[in-house]
Amino acid sequence: MSTRIQPLSDFVANQIAAGEVVERPASIIKELLENSLDAGARSIRVEVEQAGVRRICVRDDGAGIHPDDLRLAVARHATSKIASAEDLAGVATLGFRGEALASAASVARLTITSRHPDADCAWRLAITGGEERAYGPAAHPAGTTVEVADLFFNTPARRKFLKTERTELLHIQEAVRRLALASPEVAFELAAGSRSMERLAGAVAMEDRVAALFGSRFMAESIAVEESGGGMRLWGWVGLPTHSDGRALRQHFYVNGRAVRDRLAGHAVRQAYRDVLFHGRHPVFVLFVELPPSLVDVNVHPTKDEVRFRRSRDVHDFVFGKLSRVLREQRPGERPAQPTVGVGVPPAERQRPIGFERPPAHPPNLARMFQDQDDPEVRDAMAPEDARSPPLGYAIAQLHGIYVLAQNATGLVVVDMHAAHERITYERLKVQLLQGAVQRQRLLVPVAMDVAAAEADIIESRVADFETVGVAVDRTGPASVVIREVPALLGNVNVEQLVRDLVADVVDFGSTNIVRERQERLLAGAACHASVRANRKLTVDEMNALLRDMESTPNAGQCNHGRPTYVVQPLAALDQLFLRGQ
Repeated sequence: MSTRIQPLSDFVANQIAAGEVVERPASIIKELLENSLDAGARSIRVEVEQAGVRRICVRDDGAGIHPDDLRLAVARHATSKIASAEDLAGVATLGFRGEALASAASVARLTITSRHPDADCAWRLAITGGEERAYGPAAHPAGTTVEVADLFFNTPARRKFLKTERTELLHIQEAVRRLALASPEVAFELAAGSRSMERLAGAVAMEDRVAALFGSRFMAESIAVEESGGGMRLWGWVGLPTHSDGRALRQHFYVNGRAVRDRLAGHAVRQAYRDVLFHGRHPVFVLFVELPPSLVDVNVHPTKDEVRFRRSRDVHDFVFGKLSRVLREQRPGERPAQPTVGVGVPPAERQRPIGFERPPAHPPNLARMFQDQDDPEVRDAMAPEDARSPPLGYAIAQLHGIYVLAQNATGLVVVDMHAAHERITYERLKVQLLQGAVQRQRLLVPVAMDVAAAEADIIESRVADFETVGVAVDRTGPASVVIREVPALLGNVNVEQLVRDLVADVVDFGSTNIVRERQERLLAGAACHASVRANRKLTVDEMNALLRDMESTPNAGQCNHGRPTYVVQPLAALDQLFLRGQ
C-alpha cells in the first residue's frame, strides 16, 4: 500500500459508489421503479430472470428521457430532480442523487431505451461495465425500458454474497410491494421468468391496493387512521392487537410518500402497542406521515431508506399519541361479522371502585333464563335483535368458574373473567398514576455516578423532564452527577441503570419513556394479583357489572399481557356448527 495520496480511477470510484447503492438485485429494481414513478408512469412491468442476476427489465409508460440527456442519465450525480444545494432542503421526488443508473452500469451490462414525447423516435444506449458500447435510434413506445444483464459480471466476489434465488426473489417482491403500496394510481406487474408474482391494477382506491397486498383479512381486522396536528398528518391502517405477526415483516412506514425504515417511528408504534400486544408478537401496519419537506432530511443514506426529522421528538410524540388514542377508542362490536377476538373499547366516562358492586341495568328476570323460556318477559330479554342490548350483551351463565357466557345482539360472548378484570384494574391504576404527580422517594444516601461529559450536558439540560417522571438528579461536575430521588413506585430499582436508560431514551427518541414503561409493568403485575381468580363463583349481577366495566374501559379487548379477554361467536356461525337451515 502506498503512503502517498492519489486520485482513484473512474472505474474504482464507480465500484465504490455501486457498493453503496447496489447491494442486491432488489436494490436496482427499487431505484428503477422510483425513476419510473418520478417520470409519471401509470403502468410499470418488472421482469427478472435468475432472481435478477441474469436479467432485470423495468418497462414504464412515463415521460421518457430526452435523446440529448440519455448519456447524462448514466453519469454520476446527474439528475433532473434537483439543481442546487438549496433543493436538498425540500426534496419532493423519490430519486434525486443521480447514482442509481451509474452504479448499475458499472457492475452490469446496462441498456436504456427511451422515447421522449417530443422525440420522433426512441433512442437506445448500451453500456458494459461503465463503458459505452452502442448509442442510436430505436423503436419503442413512449416511456422507458431499462435492462440490466449479468449483474456483478466484472466483480464475481460480489455475487458470492447474494443469497439463494428464492431469497433474492422475496427481496424483489418486497421492493415492488413497498412502492406499490404508496402508488395505487399505478399498475404494477412482476414476472419471474414465465411466472407472474404480482399483478396489481392501477387507478384504484388506497384501501383496495392495501387489501390486494395485505389481504382482505387485514382490512377486516384493522383500524383506519386519519389524524392531524402540529402541521403533520398521520393516516393509514393499523392491525388490531389480535391481528399481529411473529416477525416484524408487515410493517410499512412512509414519510411524504417515501418508504423508510425509521427507528424513531418504529419505537413510537411499539410504544402505542406496548401493553395490548401479546409478548413476542409484532404489530401490522401501513402508515403514512406527511409534513413539510423542509422538516425532513432525506439525504441520509445512498439507498434513501432512512430519513432524519428536524423535530424528531415532535414526530415521535405525534405518532405515539395519535396511535395510542386510536387503539384505546375501539368499541366492542366495531369488528367484522365473522368470529373474532375482541379488542379495546373507549376511554372510561367515569371511574368506579375496583370490583363488581354496581348493580347492572338489564331486562328483568334474567336469572330465570333457563327456568321458563316460554315466559314472554324472559323471551324478550333473550332476543338477540333487541336494539337495547349493550355491545357485550347480558350474562347468562358462568363456565367452570373461568368464563362468563353472555348474549348480545350478534350472538354468544365468551369472557375470560380474570383477564377482563385484570385490564379493568390496570387501567384504573394507570388513571390514578396520571391524575396525580409521580410520588418520589428520597434516597437515604444520594448516589453519585460518573458519566460522559455529553451525558452530563443532557442531564443538566433536561432536569425538569427527569423530575416529571420522578427522578431528581443534579450535575456535580464536568462528568459526574448525583441522584437524590427516584419514583416511589419503582422501589429497589437500580438507580444508576435507570438514569443511564433515561439518557439513552432522550438521545434516541427525545423522550423519557423508560420510567413510564417500568411503572406500567409494576402496575400490570399489581393488577394481575388483585384481579378475580378462577373458580370464584359470580352472581349474574356481578357478571353483568364486569361486562359493563369492560365496555367503558380502554383496551378492554386484551389483558395486560396481550391475551384476549373475550371472543364473540355470531349466531350464524353457531347455526353452521349445528347445520341449521341446511
